[in-house]
Amino acid sequence: MLLRLKLNLVSSLPPTVHALRFQYFLFSYFSIEPPSLAPHLHKICNIVSNGIGSLDDLEASLDKLAVPISSGLVTQIIDSCKKEAPSRRLFRFFSWSQKNLRCNLEDEAFNHAIRVVAEKRDLIAMNLLISELRKECRKMDTETFSLVAETFVKLGREDEALGLFKNLEKFKCTRDKVTVNSIVNALCAKGHARKAEGVVWHHKSKIIGIESCIYKNLLHGWCIHGNVKEARRILINMRLLGVLPDLFCYNTLLRCLCERNLKFNPSALVPEASNLMMEMRSNGVPPNSISFNILLSCLGRTRRVKEAHRILYSMKKSGCPPDWMSYYLVVRVLYLTGRFGRGNLIVDEMIEEGLMPEPRLYYDLIGVLCGVERVNHALNLFERMKKNSVGDYGPVYDLLIPKLCSLGEFEKGRQLWDEALEKGVILQCSSNVLDPSITKVVKQTNKMREVNLNDLKEYKPPKSVKGTMKKNMEKNKKNASGT
Repeated sequence: MLLRLKLNLVSSLPPTVHALRFQYFLFSYFSIEPPSLAPHLHKICNIVSNGIGSLDDLEASLDKLAVPISSGLVTQIIDSCKKEAPSRRLFRFFSWSQKNLRCNLEDEAFNHAIRVVAEKRDLIAMNLLISELRKECRKMDTETFSLVAETFVKLGREDEALGLFKNLEKFKCTRDKVTVNSIVNALCAKGHARKAEGVVWHHKSKIIGIESCIYKNLLHGWCIHGNVKEARRILINMRLLGVLPDLFCYNTLLRCLCERNLKFNPSALVPEASNLMMEMRSNGVPPNSISFNILLSCLGRTRRVKEAHRILYSMKKSGCPPDWMSYYLVVRVLYLTGRFGRGNLIVDEMIEEGLMPEPRLYYDLIGVLCGVERVNHALNLFERMKKNSVGDYGPVYDLLIPKLCSLGEFEKGRQLWDEALEKGVILQCSSNVLDPSITKVVKQTNKMREVNLNDLKEYKPPKSVKGTMKKNMEKNKKNASGT
């Protein structure tokens, strides 16, 4: 009767809408579970997610319900409980469903269960389900294989991922370009580029049409491994095969190059990065702000202030204006090395350029200033933040108020507290920090001296050091003449 009523309603619709609505009504009518199963569905989900007791108790509770379930219902229950229920309870529920004679599980239910367990990184449950899938001669989806291979590699079982790939025929899953790309991507994401190259070598015919994606993965894999030489070899092979490296490829190689020089030869950071950027321009791939930010980040980590300062202003000359992240990286290293005045000027320059940075830029820089005991500079930077209406002031208030009070500036801390309440900002810090009898005042130690870039002078060792150096040189000359 209900179906007849729906068909009568559909018959009055226009022809174009008629077909679509008719398909929708038929689908909704035949796909919805019967209303009698709705309360039982809720009970099963509650037992799986929130049940008390062991896994045997879980199975006993499910037996007491005596509810006929379908393959689609099993998938629905696992999908509903996957966020709350532990992987072992989901696995036991699936095993119970499999043993239930009234339930004929489909391949999709098996694949969905494997994917959920793989997402939870339960290696034992995943292996048991995979072996059960193979024992029953069921088909593994390519989506399932991709997720399983990725999970194996993330858990340090890359050999098991390769073993599964070699035996895909036993799971009725073909080794095509999709599965080859999946295993290569999974291996390269963790730096196993050599093993990924072995897969590509033995399946050259399977990667036709996806060479660009495959070689980008290999390049990324060698860069994750930290091998610049092999990454360059992949870049050369790409050109030989007619695959033009894009900006992603060059930025990946640039990051690897800078990370290596940061670790072994910081003085080569700028020269080698500049050479690679020249190569990029000659190949029609001009570097963007991300390229320069990679270099600026490494220069900041090694405290090479002058070079970072020069790179920032060379960006404009090269036709690549700096973004707010570029300014942030330079200002941060200036603050960390005591160049507070220069850092403030660059912040003002960024604002004049019309750049609207994210609130976390100000929050991080204010945190740096508080860390080097320059709270007054932090307050001035906070005023700049409020003038530009960036918003999200709560974390900054939570940072500044306790810091001011710990330095004995209770009046300024109270002013910021009242200001935050007036703006309706919800503070996470306690009001107890404003009480001098509770908050312990810490004396400022190791205060950083402010330095200007133009005032840097050549280091002159004291006389005592000079005398020691002279004596050592004379001693070395005598030893040399004696031999």
